[in-house]
Amino acid sequence: MASIRAGIVLVLFALWTLPLIPLQALAVRFNWRLAESLPHFYHKVVCRILGVRVRNIGTVSRVRPTLFVLNHISWLDIPVISQGLPGSFVAKREVGDFPGFGTLARLQRSVFVERKRTATAGHRDEMQQRLDQGHSLILFPEGTSNDGVRVLPFRSAFLAVAEKPVSGGPLTVQPVTIAYTKLDGLPLTRGWMNVVAWVGDEELPPHLWQLLKSGRLEAELRFHQPVTIEEFGSRKALSSYCQTVIADGLTRALTGRPEPAPSFAAPARGNGEPQHS
Repeated sequence: MASIRAGIVLVLFALWTLPLIPLQALAVRFNWRLAESLPHFYHKVVCRILGVRVRNIGTVSRVRPTLFVLNHISWLDIPVISQGLPGSFVAKREVGDFPGFGTLARLQRSVFVERKRTATAGHRDEMQQRLDQGHSLILFPEGTSNDGVRVLPFRSAFLAVAEKPVSGGPLTVQPVTIAYTKLDGLPLTRGWMNVVAWVGDEELPPHLWQLLKSGRLEAELRFHQPVTIEEFGSRKALSSYCQTVIADGLTRALTGRPEPAPSFAAPARGNGEPQHS
């Protein structure tokens, strides 16, 4: 039965996706507003097809552009995030070469970057250009995916774009936590997290097939307070703060705890720690 369900999901995914590819291609080619709104609607339906229920907790930044900063767990992050956030992904170069998925990534106007630290600077201009045009970006500063229960160290170099003003003011950065919390209504424990987490050099097709056979998932997007680099003094402090907030959000999501009420006016400069009132 699990294999039959997975097969049906793949058929429904293809029937939903294939007719929309030429429409999105035209929207991107002629810079229609549909090029941003269609992926948002498309991924909402994809989540329903895949059997993923997403809880969006908190308020999404309405400032344009915004740099959304998230932890990264799985290929499944893409539809889960896109159903709740407007924007284009900053993705590793290899994603553009994935059969099928690479096409979808390009149609969502992803910015492809190398994972090597030395290559990061070469892609800042393209990221900056997108931001200057008013397009929000979605960034995974870990540079790779994690095991779903912890957050890997952030690479502050990815946040270098936050150092430059946009439209005469500082770039808005919003930390967002993504978490997978339940499988078929039961808490998704560490032992079962490998069903979702796509880490290391694991091949995509078998992981995708296994996940489709596993059952219905519940995921959370926790939107934290938007900030700017001016509140921290350096991109390293900003990166550290985002990592801390996102890691705390992940722990709270996996343990079923709510987000704390805001208790500070602004982060302290230089050390990435919040300044309590």
